[in-house]
Amino acid sequence: MKRTGITVTAVTLFTAALVAPATAADAAPPPPPDAGTASQHLAALTVQAEGSMDGYTREKFPHWIDQGNNCNTREVVLKRDGENVQVNSECQAVSGTWRSPYDGAVWTQRDDLDIDHMVPLAQAWRSGANTWTTARRRQFANDLNSSQLWAVTDNVNQAKGDKDPAVWTPPLASFRCMYARSWIDVKYRYELTVDSAEKAALGRLLGTC
Repeated sequence: MKRTGITVTAVTLFTAALVAPATAADAAPPPPPDAGTASQHLAALTVQAEGSMDGYTREKFPHWIDQGNNCNTREVVLKRDGENVQVNSECQAVSGTWRSPYDGAVWTQRDDLDIDHMVPLAQAWRSGANTWTTARRRQFANDLNSSQLWAVTDNVNQAKGDKDPAVWTPPLASFRCMYARSWIDVKYRYELTVDSAEKAALGRLLGTC
């Protein structure tokens, strides 16, 4: 299994010693709209064939930017999505527990996790982000105010890659409603397009809610 060397952060002030752990109530991104609202938002999305990958690089989406206290976006997400996460003054996890929502696996080592962009960067590029400014792409890649960023099992994230819900859905069936709601919310917020197969798949997934 590939490991990525992810570290974990505190989003509040901390000393050189350990900070207070996250609570279970904090262990999730901001929730997307409910299924009824998601259905309305899905209907409002522009249906369009995916564009090409011409010109795409991950560097065009500056990500894991500084969030203060020597911590970057990736570290903030791991702190937020874990339980009883302890970090040191260098923003490195020393303990914690993470449950990957995609497959239900429970991890106690940060290296077993990736931070997934719900709507992958390459998928966003093919759906309209190719026309954005760098500042807009930076916002998208580091969005802590929506359900765009999730701490998940690394090899599950790698299996997802840049696939949309017509091609890939989380192995854990009970999460597929949340997955669809989150995907739709991100596309709606950023006015990205969907292709016809993607839209149909999202509609089916909302039917599991």
